[in-house]
Formats: sequence, C-alpha cells, structure tokens
Amino acid sequence: MQRIIQTAVTLSRRYSRSNSRCFLSQVAHTQNSIQDNNDILTPKMPHFDYTPPPYSGPSSAEILKKRKEYLSPSLFHFYNNPLNLVDGKMQYLYDENGRRYLDSFGGIATVCCGHCHPDVVEAIVNQTKRLQHSTVLYLNNAIADFAEALASKMPGDLKVVYFTNSGTEANELALMIARLYTGFHDIISLRNGYHGNAAGTMGATAQSNYKFNVVQTGVHHALNPDQYRGVFGSDGVKYAKDVQEIIDYGTSGHVGGFIAEAIQGVGGIMELAPGYLQAVYDSIRKAGGLCIADEVQSGFARTGSHFWGFEAHGVVPDIVTMAKGIGNGIPIGAVVTTPEVAKVLTYRNYFNTFGGNPVCSAGGLAVLRVIEKEKLQQNAFVVGSYLKERLTALKEKHEIIGDVRGRGLMLGVELVTDRQLKTPAKAEILHIMDQMRELGVLIGKGGFYGNVFRITPPLCFTKEDAEFLVDVMDYTMSKM
Repeated sequence: MQRIIQTAVTLSRRYSRSNSRCFLSQVAHTQNSIQDNNDILTPKMPHFDYTPPPYSGPSSAEILKKRKEYLSPSLFHFYNNPLNLVDGKMQYLYDENGRRYLDSFGGIATVCCGHCHPDVVEAIVNQTKRLQHSTVLYLNNAIADFAEALASKMPGDLKVVYFTNSGTEANELALMIARLYTGFHDIISLRNGYHGNAAGTMGATAQSNYKFNVVQTGVHHALNPDQYRGVFGSDGVKYAKDVQEIIDYGTSGHVGGFIAEAIQGVGGIMELAPGYLQAVYDSIRKAGGLCIADEVQSGFARTGSHFWGFEAHGVVPDIVTMAKGIGNGIPIGAVVTTPEVAKVLTYRNYFNTFGGNPVCSAGGLAVLRVIEKEKLQQNAFVVGSYLKERLTALKEKHEIIGDVRGRGLMLGVELVTDRQLKTPAKAEILHIMDQMRELGVLIGKGGFYGNVFRITPPLCFTKEDAEFLVDVMDYTMSKM
C-alpha cells in the first residue's frame, strides 16, 4: 500500500487540477495493476483508447502449418511460440486474442507514423479508388508531387528522385549509378554493414550471416568505426585511414564509390565514430568516387536530431538511398541524386514497373505530411533522448548490459555476459525477449552476434511508452 501512496504522490505532481480526471484514472489504474512479487513490481502498460474488432481468422497453429508447407523454409520467426498479429494502431499491435503489445521494433524501423495512421490510410484508400496502377509512361500527379516533396527534404543539389520497391533495389541502383558515372568498378563498404540481399548489395553487405556463396566482385570492406568494440574507440579519423589504404593498395587508385549507413541497423545500431564520414568522403572523392548514404533505416526523422542520419556527421552525399520509413509499411524505396549524376540512366533504357506507383506515392506523400504536422522528428528527439537516459541508467544496475547507443528512436542495447571481455550474451537475449513479450513488449534483435536489442518504434512513441519499455526490461533482467 505504501508503494501505491508513493506512486499517487508522484502522479499528482505531474498533473494540474485541470487534468484531475486523468490523474485519478492513473492512480486507480496503478492501484489495480501493482503486483508485489518478491518486492519487484510488475510493470503495467500505459492506457490506450482503442479496442480492435474481434478476430475470426485462422489460429496461430493453422497459419504456422501453412507457412511451413507453402512458404520458403528460409523464413524464420521470433519466439518459440510465434506471435499472430492481426491488428495495429499507432505504437501498438494486437494478437488474435485481442491482447495489446507495445511495438518497440516498428516492423524493423519501418513504421514511422504509427500503425494504420488515419491520414496515411485515407491517402492510400482515396488513391486506390481513383487509380491503383497505370505506368510512368503516362502522367500522374501522385509520383510528381511526392518526388517534389521528397527533394525538398534533401540538402545541396540532391533533387532528382528515382523510385524503387525496396531498400535492396535502391542500393542496387545506387551502386550501378556510381559505377556508370565514374567509370570505375571498385566499391568500398563497411564491415558489419547491411545493404540488401540481391547480387550487388550482397557484395556490399559485410556480415557472413547474410552472404551466400555466389560471385561477389569489386567490393572492399573497410574497418568498421565501431565505438564499442573497435580498436580506435571513438576516433573516426583513425578508422578512416583504412579506407585510404584500401584505395592505395587494393584498387587502381580510383574507385566507383563508398556506401555506408550512418547508424548500422542490422549490424546492431552501431553509430559511426565522429569525424569518420568527413574523412572518408574526402578520400573517396579524391579517388574519383561517389559517396552513397544508405538511409533505409536511419532516415525520415528517426534519429530525431536530423531528418537524415548522415546530417549528424556534417556531410552531403552524392547519392542517398531510402526505404522502410518512406512509406510507413508500404513497399517503396527511392534513390535521390544530383541532376548531373542522374544523367547516366539516360544512356540506356532503365525502367521499374512499380517504382512510383500512384498508391505508394500517395501514401509516401502522406507520410511526409504527417511527420511535419505531428512534429514526429521533435518527438523522436525528446522521447528518444529520454529513453536513452533511462536505458543508460539501467546499465548501471544490470551487468548484462554492456553498451547503450544510438540516436533518437534508433537505439541499441548490447548484452554481454562479461563486460571486460564483452562476451556476447546470445542465449540470454533470447530469454529476455521471450519474457518481455509475455509482459507486452515486442523488441528487435540484431548485431553480428545477435546480442543487441534494436529499439526502433513508431515515432509517435511517448515517454510513458518509454518508461514501460525500460520497466519491463528492468523487471525481466531482475528476475534472471
């Protein structure tokens, strides 16, 4: 009871008399939810005013059976008992039984505005009613309006847009453009980076888990400017020297380009060391190459401090690739470059049947407008900074947390069994994920060793959501 009184006092300080109804509701909510279990309070999910319609479809077991029989065996799923998600609203997801979960993964950094955001849904439905698809061989305002709006978010002379269907396609196209424009084949990417799973992008990807034994030529993988495990700590300039040495010793002295994420997503939310991109871009351009920024995961306001991840490093790329957040879940990607560089695609016919489809374009434009209207970049900064502070404080309490990193609502928590040796906690993270799911939190996992929590929720995430996430993580780790 003493805990309930203390909680009520805390809540009362947060709210004015005008919010008394909300205050009383939260006090009652807290009183009903507290469970004293070995002096550890079970966290309670924040209130959310939405009830999904009843689900009458097939069960999890039926879906899993069909999936095993008819879908590729390469598909894998989280949890021993996979989750059947049937409904979504903003930062929350619902399973077949109507249970609510806090989505802290955002469909792999894809849902930026929130699940089924009404403005985005309306734009998609309205366009679908008018014209679902034609071809870019005819005129349509949807693709032109979206390209104009997207170009307005880019720095410098980056204003020519080519739409694709995914991030892999966008990166494939960017690598080809760089090689065509410069006349040089060699590409430099980073170890631990991920850029896709097609022919060219698999070569640029530098994690063995994502590389098949197929021909992959012309790509050199530079030392990763890893501030946690790297040999030079946070000294980006020292890491950058490896790129210059690759140019000097591994190429003709000329390269087609360099591609990197500002924050490696699949690689475990690794933010590149300060000063690195500036030094590398200088070396690449002196060698005749183009600089490609892969913003598939870090773009569209997710980092909070900037709209694009590369902006935090004070550089302007020659080519920017994007997907995921661009459509809030719609399959769309894009390559943005300068008018001069874009000319190389006119030397032959280059065509994408679905790139810039009217429905996808209408949805993408709605996403940009929602980000602006609802100030989601500012929210990502404020809530993300608060969440990072809370997670950093949690690190002082639990030895299993080796590192907390990232920016905005693109955060990583690396788990280790030994902080000195930085031994990856591979088994432990699976147990914690499963327990967090039981308490109502869905979270991602990544990193080369598979021991990093990837926190990339919808950008409408609130401080209350952040508190709940941290409390659940704390509770789960305390019970180990």
